[in-house]
Amino acid sequence: MNKNLTWKLVLIIAILLVFLYGVIGVPKGWSGSGLMAAMQERIHLGLDLKGGTHLILQVQVNDAVNVDSDNAVERIKDGLRARKINYTDISKPDPSNNPDHILIKGVPPESNSDLRTIVSDRLSEYDLASGPDNTWTVSMKPQMLTDLKNRAVAQAIETIRNRIDQLGVTEPIIQEHGLGQYQILVQLPGVDDPARVKDIMQSTAMLEIRQSLGGPYPSQQAALQDRGGILPPNAVLLPGRGSNSEGGETWYLISRASAVTGRDLRGAEQSRDETGAPAVSFTLTGEGGRRFAAFTGAHVGDNLAVVLDNKVQTVAVIKSEIRDQGIIQGRFSEQEAKDQAMVLRSGALPAGIKYLEERTVGPSLGADSIRAGVRAAVIGLVAVLVFMLVYYRGAGINADVALILNLIILLGFLGFSGATLTLPGIAGVILTVGMGVDSNVLIFERIREELRNGKTPPSAVEQGFKHAWVTIVDTHVTTVVSALILFVFGTGPVRGFAVTLTFGLLANLFTAVFVSRVIFDWILSRKQRGEALSI
Repeated sequence: MNKNLTWKLVLIIAILLVFLYGVIGVPKGWSGSGLMAAMQERIHLGLDLKGGTHLILQVQVNDAVNVDSDNAVERIKDGLRARKINYTDISKPDPSNNPDHILIKGVPPESNSDLRTIVSDRLSEYDLASGPDNTWTVSMKPQMLTDLKNRAVAQAIETIRNRIDQLGVTEPIIQEHGLGQYQILVQLPGVDDPARVKDIMQSTAMLEIRQSLGGPYPSQQAALQDRGGILPPNAVLLPGRGSNSEGGETWYLISRASAVTGRDLRGAEQSRDETGAPAVSFTLTGEGGRRFAAFTGAHVGDNLAVVLDNKVQTVAVIKSEIRDQGIIQGRFSEQEAKDQAMVLRSGALPAGIKYLEERTVGPSLGADSIRAGVRAAVIGLVAVLVFMLVYYRGAGINADVALILNLIILLGFLGFSGATLTLPGIAGVILTVGMGVDSNVLIFERIREELRNGKTPPSAVEQGFKHAWVTIVDTHVTTVVSALILFVFGTGPVRGFAVTLTFGLLANLFTAVFVSRVIFDWILSRKQRGEALSI
């Protein structure tokens, strides 16, 4: 055997061993069950094979726009007050359908230029337009509005991913859903408590620390009566977490302005309060701690309210200046405290979400899919192997070895990359077998043609691979391009099909051309000159 052939055989064996490791790793046992368990550890199964939950979420992007426009309203008011400009009203006429539109009424005509200056300086992302009856409309620039909505979706995906990752869900799929605007696709394989996961994903977890101005009240009417029927302009009524002695909600009068918010959080952990009950402790960033210290130092003796998702969790008296740590008390269970700390760590959702679709795949259905898919793959592979042996005789062994090596490389790739194998992915594996056979048929038929033309076996093999190469590359490139289009525009299982098909085709180029040629060269090196080739 010449040296050139030796290093090629060594390379093939090395690649085989590497990808075998990708398939089974280092198994704990060499029995059939041990090898199967090792393979299941290396190759992750998708939702349709393992079972789990499939969700499509709609991000309420107008919530994020409303938050931005509410801040814009306050900035306009601050600017007008700073310049001592009177106005009748500043409001949002239709926050549900046009959350970015702000209507300003009653600004004196001589102050119009000042108003333009305020908007251009403080609200560069907004446009200002005059209207009838001395009114002005402030609206967000179209490109800025689109960017804000897209950022809300991207931030929601990142926040949901952070929360799901902390739950320990294996190989979740969390991505923008291409079939609907501002939608998110969530697939959670192996989830055994979908209700809890949904609650954690949907919670906005917006933490605010505000001043408590009164309460608790047994009802909203009692709170209004305590204030003479009119709430202060800088206050709002919010429900409490607990219930009163009559079983109804408790209400608190809370300042509109927040001392610090969830954006100032550095971390949050499950803990216990002074009575030993479950609670959530949090720490603030440096800037948040400075603002919190200034606020608590100026309100010693006043009440402080911890507000979570517009619900008062706890109210306490400020006894001294507090800088960067606090605790959220309430009637938490152990699991609620743990989940709440986790949600706070992952950040607040920028907007609410609504569930558009929910499907649950049971593990038994996934097991049936695995059995059916594997059965189809095995039957198809065996049928192909037998056909190649019968039709191409000795050369059929060559094709069968190349096909088996192709499957090992493909499964090893799935093990190394951590890609998720889905039912369409199994279809991609089966299709790869067919493409591999197609490549061998092209090569073998070309070799037969060269032999019929009177060429010697070595010359026929060389010419067969040379002339079939262009056709093989052409068919593979066109199929890979189609698979890439599926990957770019498809979602979930469709992308899994595209991944397995693409890598299977690349592996097939190696096995059908390189490996098969090396086997032919090895066979020819052992034959006598002029001896016939079995094909």
